Amino acid sequence: MSVHMSRRTLLRSAAVGGAAFAVPSLLTGCSTGSSGGGSVHNKGTKAAPWPTYAAAQGPAPDLAPTAEGVQAGFLKYPEKLVRAVAEKPGTGKEKVRIISITYGTPPKPAARNKYWAALNEALGVEVEFTVVPDADFRTKMATLMAGNDLPDIIAIGGGYTLPREAQFVKERCADLTEFLSGDAAKDYPHLAAVPTYAWEGMGRIAGRIYGVPVERPKPQDTFFLNQEAFAKAGFEQGMSAADFATVAKAATAHRTWGLGASTTSYFGYKTHAIWHGAPNEWRIKGGKAEYFAGTDQFKTALEYMAKLRAAGAYYPEATSVSQVDLKTQFYNGTALSMTDGFGATVSNAQGIKDAYTLDLAQPYTVTGSPQFQQSRGIFGYTALKKASKDRVKLLLRVLDWLASPFGSKEYELLHYGIEGTHFERDKDNNPIATELGLVESKDNLPLTKVADAPQPLYYPGYADLTKRVHAWQRKVVPMMVANDRWGLQSDTFNRQGATLDQIINDGVTAVVTGRKKISDWDGVYKKWLAQGGKKALEEFGAEYEAAH
Repeated sequence: MSVHMSRRTLLRSAAVGGAAFAVPSLLTGCSTGSSGGGSVHNKGTKAAPWPTYAAAQGPAPDLAPTAEGVQAGFLKYPEKLVRAVAEKPGTGKEKVRIISITYGTPPKPAARNKYWAALNEALGVEVEFTVVPDADFRTKMATLMAGNDLPDIIAIGGGYTLPREAQFVKERCADLTEFLSGDAAKDYPHLAAVPTYAWEGMGRIAGRIYGVPVERPKPQDTFFLNQEAFAKAGFEQGMSAADFATVAKAATAHRTWGLGASTTSYFGYKTHAIWHGAPNEWRIKGGKAEYFAGTDQFKTALEYMAKLRAAGAYYPEATSVSQVDLKTQFYNGTALSMTDGFGATVSNAQGIKDAYTLDLAQPYTVTGSPQFQQSRGIFGYTALKKASKDRVKLLLRVLDWLASPFGSKEYELLHYGIEGTHFERDKDNNPIATELGLVESKDNLPLTKVADAPQPLYYPGYADLTKRVHAWQRKVVPMMVANDRWGLQSDTFNRQGATLDQIINDGVTAVVTGRKKISDWDGVYKKWLAQGGKKALEEFGAEYEAAH
């Protein structure tokens, strides 16, 4: 295996210990290198059936799941593991090139990385891995999409909107329909065990299946907090928005701030917007689409955040600090809260090193019933470069191995590494990372962002956290609101989505920091409409009507 990173990325990583990311680049004029290929719309097409779902067999959970989406909880690790894959995906002679986003530091080369080398051996292929820090992802993908030298496996994740993403996938990547649609997925049983909601979240392109979703739990952006510090300031779950603002300001003192934020979280505005009653970004009713930035509730949330910023409750470097560096501030008690992906729960618990209790906030109340962001059900999806049928089957076998279920030996290697090297077992059989295991891990070699098993609610060595999160899920999952855009296609949004997102992100930053007034927001939204938002609203409405 080998790893590739840009000289600029390496220099920046070296300067800050591999932790800092820059502000994401704005892609406006990029091209995929092809302008043909026809429409990506699903309207008027015959939709290929999703893979026939067949759940993987696994251990019985300690905490019961629910049909709404509360995860099955495990308080300890299974004592007996199964072998999920009878044969290695490759013969040991093949090379496979992969690209994926990462939120960790660059991995050590395979020659000095026992975790990487072990996965190389288990997969039976030599993987060349290009890992891209999240702040560079849009720029790197633009270069990739415009060029002719594609890697074999392209993991598109992290919540970014890439210009002409669907067109690129349709024109340059393999149509996987014949391999995965319906009962064909039985040849890849671990991909067939991915829940249908994840495939729906990924969506079809022109009625066909072009990717494999990387399943993730239904909670989306999560407000993590320092339980002791917030309790001292008067915090209570489900308190009013006004009382929450009082708590955030009370928690702020000399060199300690109640609210953390970063260059990529934009003051956590998506969380505050839905807690104020705005849609989960896109809402479609009666064939007409509505975007949250055009609602009164969104403007109320903006005003709320601007007042918190003016009161000094936000970490002062919020417009320049990376999410990785913000986590360091959260771990050491400088920032007492932050919004982060739900999937970061256990890494955040590990990061604080028992300095305080990690907690997750339920929505504060404004008016009406509280709301919580429901995720797309996926971290992203993985497309494959066009190739011969045999080559595509090899790549799908690699993805199927990576999706081996919890309770299998393959899952253990991918998620925890080698016993005695990357992890040791505690008294309850839980795999606990060694010092080397914190460096050589799935966070730094992000194969779990390429393909993964359906996620269990299991945090090794953190049984109390597992119980706390399961109880939190039982509260917030019934509050969840879906984003009606997921799985739909809009030619306009595929071309202009990155630009449209940046208009909103820049506008939010300007208003919250006081460079613009709340009264200026209508102008920001009009700009969004004029530069493609209005057309995207019409196209998503038409797509939704056809799909439903």
